[in-house]
Amino acid sequence: MASNAPTHDIDFPLDGVRVLDLSRVFAGPLCGQVLADLGAEVIKVEHPGRGDDTRDWGMRIGKTETTYYNSMNRNKRSITLDLQSPEGLKIVHELLPQCDVVIHNFKTGGAEKLGLGYEQLKALKPDLIYCAVAGYDTSGPEAKRPGYDLVIQGETGLMALNGEAGTPPLKFGVAVVDLMTGMYAGQAVLAALFQRSRTGRGRLIEMALYDCGLTITGYYGLDALKLGHDPERYGNAHPSIVPYGMYESADGPLIIAVGNNAQFDKFCRQVIERPDIVEDPRFATNVNRAKHRLELGPMLKELIATLPRDLLLQRLTAAGIPCGKVAGLHEALTSERTRRGRLVQDMPHPVEGTTPVFAPPYRLDGQRLPIRNAPPTLGEGTREVLHRLLALSDEQLQALQAQGVLTLPPQ
Repeated sequence: MASNAPTHDIDFPLDGVRVLDLSRVFAGPLCGQVLADLGAEVIKVEHPGRGDDTRDWGMRIGKTETTYYNSMNRNKRSITLDLQSPEGLKIVHELLPQCDVVIHNFKTGGAEKLGLGYEQLKALKPDLIYCAVAGYDTSGPEAKRPGYDLVIQGETGLMALNGEAGTPPLKFGVAVVDLMTGMYAGQAVLAALFQRSRTGRGRLIEMALYDCGLTITGYYGLDALKLGHDPERYGNAHPSIVPYGMYESADGPLIIAVGNNAQFDKFCRQVIERPDIVEDPRFATNVNRAKHRLELGPMLKELIATLPRDLLLQRLTAAGIPCGKVAGLHEALTSERTRRGRLVQDMPHPVEGTTPVFAPPYRLDGQRLPIRNAPPTLGEGTREVLHRLLALSDEQLQALQAQGVLTLPPQ
């Protein structure tokens, strides 16, 4: 595998792996970020003028980044290349033998048109792991359709299972199809790297947003197949466990998750102090509680609304019943739990001074993997990466910049 230039105190699992990330927006860049978090050197190739589309999405950070961009691109280096130009394509082809993985999400046929298709790049790097992300099956009639998370949330039934009964279909709060496709793609690349370490073989990986969106309907999807129609929607409640969901206390929302009959007994006796409820045959077992949820639900809702949230949480915790406060997003991000876990860290920024960056969620050998690089400014690594890997001189780089092939960061 290619050598990784930076040295680290941490033993990263993917140290020595180099990735050429030609993707943009969400699913592809997230796959690259997964690999970067685990120690790969990920070189993100961006258009010299506009960069990744998400550099213009969300709230502005500095001159070239945004909150959206920064959420998908930590631990990478950014170089700028015009892939439509012969010179830009030549640089990619020269970089390729030193890379282990290529990621892209060009429209079906777009990579081949640019000279970046699997067979074209495999000829330069026979053991290449090539991950292509598309909207739909590249061998099907919809191969050339662009893939957008919101469209696919609608088409896969995800919106139909989200929200309260009797309300219109509702999208998820984050781009869940893109998110899961990026994670699935990362898993596939890791599996291919593992296989290559034993066999020397490269692999072609093709990921479709539609496939991943349908997969993550999970047990709701299987319910629909068994029922022969859409399952009912319960919003924040659980379709088969009662009580299990969000409730409003006297002074704020909380989650109560009563998972079995023993917990419900404690809930009635120790939390809401109503033993008569658990002694009622209609509510003694979960099967019966689910059957009579229309009678039980409003009763519990009314009782819980009379009690302070902290008192409820105290009693629930003492009884061993899963529970938690429903926090606002900013509240969660700035909480003691988040701070203690170092899940959000301030990283140096050339314009802002510092900028908050999510830390990788992985812990290995009891230690969270560190943020090696803040999300890069546009083209920050162009000079260093192309000089290190291709030995291009400053004069050559400046000539390429004059031709519009790339842009160089200020020295």
